[in-house]
Amino acid sequence: MREPVPRPSSDRPDRAAFEALYRSTGSAVLGYALRRAASPDDAHDAVAETYTVAWRRRADTPVDPDEVRPWLFGIARRCLADIDRSAARATRLGAKLADAFVVGTIPDPAVGEDYAPVRAAMAGLPDADRELVSLVAWEGLTLPGSGRAGPEPGGHPRPAAPGPRPPQAGAVHHRRPPRNRPRGGRP
Repeated sequence: MREPVPRPSSDRPDRAAFEALYRSTGSAVLGYALRRAASPDDAHDAVAETYTVAWRRRADTPVDPDEVRPWLFGIARRCLADIDRSAARATRLGAKLADAFVVGTIPDPAVGEDYAPVRAAMAGLPDADRELVSLVAWEGLTLPGSGRAGPEPGGHPRPAAPGPRPPQAGAVHHRRPPRNRPRGGRP
């Protein structure tokens, strides 16, 4: 017979008993989930959800220590089934959305002309700047609108950097042609 698995009850603090239950069964439940899940991430999600359900149902924890693991495995099996159903739903929805779009219905502002220098310059920008530029220039958003859709939380564009930024390597620059003026002299 196994070592008794602590059972949460009203006689002891629930949290301490539940933590002891987790420590004594967590590896077994994780192994169960890893052997049955489509991916390790799905297994970890199932284990997290298993113990969330077990916490909510802690009054239903079996008294017999030999029944605790099967009880948790049953919860884990249902969590894994929920994850599989969600993934199948997402796949079906993705297929429906893909079928709904006709090639060419979503215009790309960087198609049709030579935008290689622009794309190269954009690639050299930090992620937040690249997203801000693309939201304003290509998606047609205003700065406040880009703040709501962009990378910064709180719905505001990232504040401007203090002072001018050094040019990015390979960036597209629009400069006037240099004048041929002798140094220190008049034109």
